[in-house]
Amino acid sequence: MTASAAGDRNPGAQEAGYEPDPHRWRALWVTLVAGFMSLLDVSIVAVALPSVQRGLDASPAQVQWVVSGYALAFALALVTAGRLGDALDRRRIFLLALGGFVVCSAACGAAPSITLLVVARLAQGLAAGFMAPQNSALIQQMFRGAERGRAFGFFGATVGISSAVGPLAGGLILALAAGDQGWRWIFYVNVPIGILAVLLGRRLLPRTRRSGRQHVDLPGVVLLGLGVLALMYPLVQAGSGGFGGLWWMFLAGAAILFGFTRWQRRLVERDTQPLLDPRLFTTVRGYAVGAGVGTLYFIGFSGVWLVFALFYQDGLGFSPLRSGLAVTPFALGSACAAAVAGRLVDRLGRMLTVGGLTAVIAGLGGTALLLRFAPLDIAPWVAAPVLFLGGVGSGCVISPNITMTLRDVPVHMAGAAGGALQTGQRLGAAVGTAALPGLFYLVLGSGDDYRGALATALGAALLGMLASLALATSDWRRDRRSRQRHGKCPEDVANSPIHARQN
Repeated sequence: MTASAAGDRNPGAQEAGYEPDPHRWRALWVTLVAGFMSLLDVSIVAVALPSVQRGLDASPAQVQWVVSGYALAFALALVTAGRLGDALDRRRIFLLALGGFVVCSAACGAAPSITLLVVARLAQGLAAGFMAPQNSALIQQMFRGAERGRAFGFFGATVGISSAVGPLAGGLILALAAGDQGWRWIFYVNVPIGILAVLLGRRLLPRTRRSGRQHVDLPGVVLLGLGVLALMYPLVQAGSGGFGGLWWMFLAGAAILFGFTRWQRRLVERDTQPLLDPRLFTTVRGYAVGAGVGTLYFIGFSGVWLVFALFYQDGLGFSPLRSGLAVTPFALGSACAAAVAGRLVDRLGRMLTVGGLTAVIAGLGGTALLLRFAPLDIAPWVAAPVLFLGGVGSGCVISPNITMTLRDVPVHMAGAAGGALQTGQRLGAAVGTAALPGLFYLVLGSGDDYRGALATALGAALLGMLASLALATSDWRRDRRSRQRHGKCPEDVANSPIHARQN
């Protein structure tokens, strides 16, 4: 085991050439606030769609693109943005993207028509996609050892909480800004926070030191973009009620991504820096498994919030604020667990993820049963403790999985690796947000059984989480057997070819 590999697990060890940035913790909070805004905008807008539809006289399919278009543009940008940050300067890419996000947020709030709102949301999603991979890459750059685990713990908490708290935040803003135009403040609230983050980021964020000429794989950018677009477009169209005959795009997307993989391998053979090095998935310990666990988990995790909103608002007649409050126990549990889990991941490893997934499955499964069979006047109250358990489990899944997936990635590839990880999560989220509400409406169409529709949709979400649990459990058992045979650190990742390139 090399000193470099040991340094990632020893709080006192430091990699060659690494000097702790005195501003690193304050810089981290700048990136987390910006990341929280960009991820929150995936879910916060969902509760405002009825208000947007009334305020702009839009059709249901048009207004759905306010959510779907953002998610699509977000996913398309991630890997390319991460590689550009690695090749150029993460600080510069982050600040430019954050500034663009602020401008687009203001444009969304001021949009006079649904067409201009959708265009502004597409641009906003693109800016968010350029910003997001810089977050994890800057953590790789600024932190080492046990500090990196703590920093990724906060990052994981941001990812989990931003998704879970979206309905509550949206409901609260709509309650304070009454009227058909109150939805505009969901976008305007980003402007002052974003401006402050830009000013602080200019002072605190470190620059990325580069030596030599950097290569950006433009053919790879085109192939990956087309492949992700072909996979995601049918899913976002399904969310708008227009899936139709687009199934062939999945086949086209798979073929394009296969061609992208072959192209990346060819560049590696030529000793040319690819957009996304395939060796990340074959030689970096934990990366492939972590990406799979995250993708499968987000299939269930992302879709449940829209299903809960439909159940509480359409089925039980709750206001957006009350609907958000009903799922707040999950967000609280996730917030409490994620910060602690970041400190425990070095000690417990994959076992922490296995335990967290078990708790999420128990929490959401119990919530489905209680909301299905308990008296409606008390069902949201009695489900709160079980939902809190699910949130605690989620906090032990997202944060540790991000840490274990990215901690052994060499710093010069941190942006592309973080972008690829988040692309998988966005694809999983797109599947979940298309499939779960669709299943909810399918059951509802055969009768006015909102409780049965909720239970069915949550049951489908649990299938994705069970698949994630099976993968995590397999990895945990394999790692335990390796430790028993070879000791605490069986793999010397620092000798991997992709670690040869310096930061």
